[in-house]
Order: sequence, then structure tokens, then C-alpha cells
Amino acid sequence: MAFNRTFREPRMDLNGKVILVTGGTGSFGKQLAETICREYKPRKLIIFSRDELKQSEMAQEFSPSDYPFLRYFIGDVRDESRLDMAMRDVDIVIHAAALKHVPIAEYNPFECIKTNVIGAENVVRAAIRRGVRHVCGLSTDKAASPINLYGASKLAADKIFTAAQHMGGEGGPIFSVVRYGNVVGSRGSVIPLFRKLIDEGADHLPITDERMTRFWITLEQGVNFVLSSLAMARGGEVFVPKIPSMSMVELAKSMAPDLPIKIIGIRPGEKLHEVMIPEDDARTTVELEDRYAILPAHNARIMRRYLAEGGKEVPEFFCYASHTNPEHFSQEELRDYLNGRKAA
Repeated sequence: MAFNRTFREPRMDLNGKVILVTGGTGSFGKQLAETICREYKPRKLIIFSRDELKQSEMAQEFSPSDYPFLRYFIGDVRDESRLDMAMRDVDIVIHAAALKHVPIAEYNPFECIKTNVIGAENVVRAAIRRGVRHVCGLSTDKAASPINLYGASKLAADKIFTAAQHMGGEGGPIFSVVRYGNVVGSRGSVIPLFRKLIDEGADHLPITDERMTRFWITLEQGVNFVLSSLAMARGGEVFVPKIPSMSMVELAKSMAPDLPIKIIGIRPGEKLHEVMIPEDDARTTVELEDRYAILPAHNARIMRRYLAEGGKEVPEFFCYASHTNPEHFSQEELRDYLNGRKAA
């Protein structure tokens, strides 16, 4: 049940559009490229990233000779002039570039700020200047009530994107943010780490704290959620999907039922549980069928529109957190998904 939610309706029509994806060689960018190549015929799909090796490897998998609309563009979101050049005639920008590793961000704070905060500002400035129609930023559950620099930098990026709706003025881009939890199987996440340890014959799996819980979403769901959020965005929203939670102990047991677990201690900047909607945001949050939308503050008009279309105000002290989330998925569901089967 947990992985059957598709987030496909409504969905942004990408046919004939020019789309630019920052950080496009990452796990999300590759899944997005696969979805677009399979289901749409855009005028251009521009993969923007700073790593020429990853671009070369991705071009072997998604070749411009097979998909003539594909473009690979070397650049860094820290470089506003390069972004400005890349966004010529672009209709849609999906901003996925970020420094995401929590301990690395703690140890390299200046670099984290340059990419995650200044980079977001550069994307906004270039998009407004070039007349982009839709801009969607990828966020993280760590941006809600952050305790580490990565989360704080992504919260700052979220605020930049939501405030950008006013900067663009009448007729400017529609800015929105999507915020979701851990991505199953994404590069650098815990599942590939556990798989590697299991394949290498490890005698245990490391867990930082046995109480720890996390939100989980698949790459396919993440891509669909972005495309559907783009279609419904009116400007300044932070969209949060309804997704399941699971404890890290359950995750380890689902992958290796016979391996013991070793508690290694919580890392600096790590939370026991993640929050995607803090209590203080409940006042401006509406509940939709398959997601929540945190709406711009001081904008009663957009709240009225969402309520008129079937949205519901959440309770006063509502908090969407991984340990109190009513939706969980079982070890069997995760095992079925990892084995390439959809759970019943």
C-alpha cells in the first residue's frame, strides 16, 4: 500500500516545453530524465550540473542521438552568469542541486551556504530575468525545525523560493517548493549502504539509535510529486506529500532479518525523528487528498482558493512528524519493493 501512491494527478504537461534541471545528474535528475524520455516530447531537456564525468556517464545512458531534445550543460549554481545563459528560452526550472550530506555540511559550512543558499538566490534571479514560467525547488524534511547546517541552509532556500513569488512581480515566474523525506535507494542513502555491507558479508548492521524513524518516498513517487505540484502551484507554496514512515530498526530487519544490529550512537546534527510540517506552520497549511500545502503567510486569497477547491484546514496544533505519522509501511512491503515487486 505504501508505495502504490502515484502522485500523478494533476500533472504538468511537458510536451513542447524547455525544461532545465539543476543537479540533473543526481538520483532525482536521472529518474526525471527517464520519466520525460519515456512519457513526453519536450522541445529541450537541459541537464545542468558541474560534474563532467557524471554527465558523460549519463549521456551514455540517455544519449542525445536517441533523444534529440537532450542537452548537457556544464555549470554550477554558484555561478549566476552561467545560470543566466543556461536559462535562455527555458519554460520550467527544477532546482535539485544541493550539498546534502549532513556531516560534510557541518564540516564545510561555507561551501554548504554557497551552494544551497547563494545557489538558490542565483536560480531565482536568473529565472526572473529570463522570464521562466515555472520554478520548483526540491527541499527536504531536514528543513523543518532544522538542527543542522544542511537543514538550515535548505530552510533558507525554501524561504528564498517562497519570497521570490513577490520579487517576480505580476506575470513573473510561479515559484514553489516540494519537501519530502528520505528517498528509497538514492545515492548516498542508508539502503545502498546496508546493501553493500550485506553483500560484503558484514556480521551486523549499524544503527545510530534504535528509536530513530524516517519518512520514506521512492524516486518514482518523488518525480511524480514534483510534476503534479508544478501543475497545481499558484505561487509560494511548499508542497508536502503524504508518505509512510518506518523505524531504522525495521528497515535493517527488512533487509537482513538474520543480521544483528549494532547501536553506534547518534551523529552530530542528526535527529531522532524528522518533521515535515512543524506546529507553527499549521496556521497556513491545508490538507489535500494526497498531500499538504504550506501556503504563503499573509495571503488569505490563496487560502480561500484552496479551501474552495476541497482543501481542509489542519488542526491548530497539527505537526507532521515521522514518529507520529499514522501511515507506516511494513518490513514485507519494503522487502517486496526492494525485490522489484509492488506490494499488494
